[in-house]
Amino acid sequence: MESLASDLGIDPSLIESAIGYISKYGVKVLMAILVLVVGFWIIKKFTRLIEMGLSKRGLDKSLQIYSGKILSMLMKVGLLISVAGMVGIETTSFIAIFGAAGLAIGMALQGSLGNFAGGFLLLVFRPFKVGDYIVSDGEEGVVQAIDVFCTTLTTLDNRRVILPNGPLAGGKLINVGVETNRRVDLSIGISYGDDFGKAQTAILNMAKEDSRILQEPAPFVGITDFGDSSVNLTVRVWCKSADYWDVFFDSNRRLKECLDSAGISIPFPQREVNIIGNVK
Repeated sequence: MESLASDLGIDPSLIESAIGYISKYGVKVLMAILVLVVGFWIIKKFTRLIEMGLSKRGLDKSLQIYSGKILSMLMKVGLLISVAGMVGIETTSFIAIFGAAGLAIGMALQGSLGNFAGGFLLLVFRPFKVGDYIVSDGEEGVVQAIDVFCTTLTTLDNRRVILPNGPLAGGKLINVGVETNRRVDLSIGISYGDDFGKAQTAILNMAKEDSRILQEPAPFVGITDFGDSSVNLTVRVWCKSADYWDVFFDSNRRLKECLDSAGISIPFPQREVNIIGNVK
């Protein structure tokens, strides 16, 4: 060995040190590589089994992928720390480094982590699903996708709105489409000189003629208040949630038509001026 080292012009002690390190750590390194390869394969298979199990339980597809990614990441971090320990690396320092890095990343990405956690809550508790019509933070529309960090809506005028999951999970949320039926509220005014009973009958008959308007709960017509130039009525009818806007607009049109047919006037604001004294 010394003659070979002298022929190569290398210090024999360096070759002896290299052989010592190889004999000491070579097997450990090979075993660590083998464990790493097999470990990644097992984690991949195990993650797929978990996703299949969640799928059989009927959980949302997004939640299956979401849970699988988190589980895979945690197991891979644990595997890397274990492999580092196998080759003689002090794992305590690694854990401290991971902890410090996690704290720094958490502080830097505080908003993103909040959205990440919000996405997890939305997928677990499912206050809405894809296809529901929701209202939140001044925006409303049909849910197109629920992702890890944000939720995508399409508005009625075909705009795409991206809402962060953090405020969406922790703020006020109205799910319009979750119930089968919805109530349509309408308002209209009639003249003080007109018969309320006649107007009420005409409106209720109009509601019966529309097959989209449900008769249970029964349609309702009542006096809301007495305005300056009209008696203001409230009309409440129920319909399927999918028919809400069609019923709303059609009923407003048909209210005018049925009152006109019944001889009920819909007054406009006006004032009477009485002049006292002689006018020259």
